[in-house]
Amino acid sequence: MKNIALLDCTLRDGGYLVDKTFGESVIHSVTQGLAAAGLEIIEIGFLQDEGAGEGKTVYRSASDAEQYIPREKGETMYTVLADYSRYSISLLEPYTGRSFDAVRACFFKKERKEVLHFFREIQEKGYRLFVQPVDVLGYTDRELLELLEDVNQLEPFCFSIVDTFGSMYEEDLSRVFSLVHHNLAPASRIGFHSHNNLQMSSALSQKLIQLAAGKRRVVIDGTLAGMGRGAGNLPTELIVQFLNSKCGCRYDLDCLLDLIDSEIGQMRARAEWGYNTPYFIAGSFNAHVNNVSYLLKKNSVTSKGIRYVLNSLPEETRKRYDYALLERTYLDYLSFDVDDNDGFQRLRQAFMGRTVLMIAPGRSASEGKDAILEFISKEAPLVVSINYLLRDLPADYLYMSNLKRYRRWMHERHAESVPMIVTSNIQKDIETEATVISLSRLMKCGWQHMDNSAILLLRLLDQLEVREIAVAGLDGYSYGGNYAETVMENLKDHAVIRELNAEIESMLMDFRDTKRGGLDVHFLTESRFSHIFQRS
Repeated sequence: MKNIALLDCTLRDGGYLVDKTFGESVIHSVTQGLAAAGLEIIEIGFLQDEGAGEGKTVYRSASDAEQYIPREKGETMYTVLADYSRYSISLLEPYTGRSFDAVRACFFKKERKEVLHFFREIQEKGYRLFVQPVDVLGYTDRELLELLEDVNQLEPFCFSIVDTFGSMYEEDLSRVFSLVHHNLAPASRIGFHSHNNLQMSSALSQKLIQLAAGKRRVVIDGTLAGMGRGAGNLPTELIVQFLNSKCGCRYDLDCLLDLIDSEIGQMRARAEWGYNTPYFIAGSFNAHVNNVSYLLKKNSVTSKGIRYVLNSLPEETRKRYDYALLERTYLDYLSFDVDDNDGFQRLRQAFMGRTVLMIAPGRSASEGKDAILEFISKEAPLVVSINYLLRDLPADYLYMSNLKRYRRWMHERHAESVPMIVTSNIQKDIETEATVISLSRLMKCGWQHMDNSAILLLRLLDQLEVREIAVAGLDGYSYGGNYAETVMENLKDHAVIRELNAEIESMLMDFRDTKRGGLDVHFLTESRFSHIFQRS
């Protein structure tokens, strides 16, 4: 194997996005295509105690993985990744040459002593050993030197610099490379596994190649189209272009591009990855992307809010994902505890005993305009519009609890003529007079999307002791065409749509079961949730 080797881990790192289920035909296609392109190392998935299944890149043993390994490997090496805390090494059979050739063993810093026996067993069973310490930037220099001293006794095939949270800059890589190079057994290679939160994966990989030139053999990790959680990984095709252009390598780039077109392109219909601002924030705080993924499901969270929440978490906590703590911190961020008693009492005086028509901005609010106007004419309700004023529909109040909607609204159209009710999470942004209601009065934990504006308004109206609530425009989500006005459209993938609909239904059922007795709630326009409030 030459001084620079490329390792593609699409079937492993990309697996997080598709529940590790690529399907047998895709797995075969990717492994064959990568080998045809000339990549030296192909990672075909995970070794885990649980989770194996048809079409999944998860294996309990070497024999499970044999179906994806060609009989004639040529010079290609095949690897799997084994998380020390998730795999019983006793399940791994001795090396036969018919399955994968190497095991990449990953582990947390707190496990760095106890994992040594795991390394030894991998080698004793005949496999090449890659040592993959999670979050190498989380080690002090002394801790890293102690780890190198321990692994040198085994002379692993490769010791990898793992930028778990995509937070490295060039000076960080230079410092860590120098420590590893000068203290790692000479025969061992240095690997580099990066995440692209700061858009540095390609630059850092090129930097490592330059740092190692003439000194050390290296292994660079990538994935096709950068497929991986959050911001993703180094795109294999980018580093191939660099190596072909600048280092005299002869990888078949066209073969990789064909693979991306035929296999990875359709993955984007199932999953989303790539750079965005929230994942940049995760990288800047050395935080696990799952924290950001969780927060992005909140309607009112902004990029600045994500930064605030991550900055509020202890450093070690950010590297994992404690959802209960995230929830509490998020609520603290949202609440901005306010004394809303005066405003609440004014609203109560205006709303008590009245019929209220709440208009959410779903498509049925536009399509059912005639029925809405007829109801207004006959029942003379108080009309409360949620997060937007729809054309041709009157409103007595504009209610806002979604900060993003509020900011867009204030840039698009002014609403000075309509009294505003806002929740305390957006109070500091308001530019007009408004009645502020404390969010803590309305929020209930237990759902990912607990800050849904319509649900919060229902709870407020219940507390204001209204007599009847007619609901329009609360349709539920489908794939496109969700809103009465296209400017509000925010396309979501199918998995998110299913989750949103399930949670809204759950929250509506909770409201139905806990609201005041005698409060009549019914849907005025078509909705997937209308069955929840069937009128007797």
